[in-house]
Amino acid sequence: MAQRFPIVVFLCALFVALLTTACSAPKVQSVGAPPPVPVSVADARQEAAPIELHAVGSVEPSVTVQVKSQIAGELFKVDFVEGGNVNKGDLLFEIDSRPYQETLRQAEAAVGRDTAVLRQAEANLARDIAQSKYADADAARYEQLAKEGVVSRTQYDQSRTNSEALRESIQADRAAIESARATLESDRSAVAAAKLNLSYCQIRSPISGRAGNLLVHAGNLVKVNDVPLVVINQITPIFVSFGVPEEHLAAIRANSSARKLHVRVSLQNDPGKTADGELTVIDNTVDTNTGTIRLKAVFANEQHLLWPGQFVNAVLALDTVANAVVIPTEAIQAGQRGPFVYVVKPDQTVETRDVTVGQTNGRKAIIRKGVAAGETVVTDGQLRLFPGAHIQPVPASKVDSQTM
Repeated sequence: MAQRFPIVVFLCALFVALLTTACSAPKVQSVGAPPPVPVSVADARQEAAPIELHAVGSVEPSVTVQVKSQIAGELFKVDFVEGGNVNKGDLLFEIDSRPYQETLRQAEAAVGRDTAVLRQAEANLARDIAQSKYADADAARYEQLAKEGVVSRTQYDQSRTNSEALRESIQADRAAIESARATLESDRSAVAAAKLNLSYCQIRSPISGRAGNLLVHAGNLVKVNDVPLVVINQITPIFVSFGVPEEHLAAIRANSSARKLHVRVSLQNDPGKTADGELTVIDNTVDTNTGTIRLKAVFANEQHLLWPGQFVNAVLALDTVANAVVIPTEAIQAGQRGPFVYVVKPDQTVETRDVTVGQTNGRKAIIRKGVAAGETVVTDGQLRLFPGAHIQPVPASKVDSQTM
């Protein structure tokens, strides 16, 4: 018994020490709920939403003319400023006209000569007609005298032969007149051709537009219908050509038959500058390589905002959907099952909602199914969310500055 007592005392002391240590240890605090996630939100609205088709288009001149020479000769003078505006009928080039002036004088001289020949032939005809009348009367008189035996048969035959010769001479005179008239008409045509060629020595602008670079300089010899001297583009009005998927062809044809479809274009390097026009041409063939249909719109372009060869962003207003549910495009997220959004519930928690997205116009998207008008969706800060997460709406500019 005496040996067990120290052991019992030791065990009691150890128990008291452990109990004291346990009582003095700090208490573990319970973990609270996570703080709300800062996000930006927007309400789904019901409004009339336009259905628009977006494409990249190219600007084309409404008319392009390659100015060429219609005669051969030396390019004598250039009468316009390259790269400047020209009006229809403005003098552009002058070709050395001296050879064509000489040709015109020769043709006019030939006409004068032929006129004189014609007049001589007509005078001969008049003379022979008068002589024929006298010869016919003389032959008739000799015939009667021959019957009476006053004159010989030989005298009668001479008078009759003279009369017949004059009638043949009349036929020859008339043939000569026809020949002279034909020659005169030919030379008159030569005069007209010479005048036309002389007029071609002055090359005038066939349209109003913008002249390009000068391609042939003064002093060079030009040929008939050879290389272009300058190219003129008409830019008021001007066209924009663009392609859209062929799946929209039926809707485009149906709507364009009822009204003019509006087309708006903006410059790629300056989207703030826009121009409004109308759809004018639907191509008659679908491009089998790209599966698109080419469209063409016309623009007044009075301010010369659009330039041939330029690339622009084109928007075709196809139709308008009344009472469509619209949300910002930033709210739509891509998931394994398709697009979805985070919808804010009344208790400031979020849930995921699969949606069917319709037409997208700029920063707005039409929602065909999944979100009702008046519901609130998250537009920024979705990467921090999960179903059931609490949120705190903040302005979009402050979402990234918030700490978790």
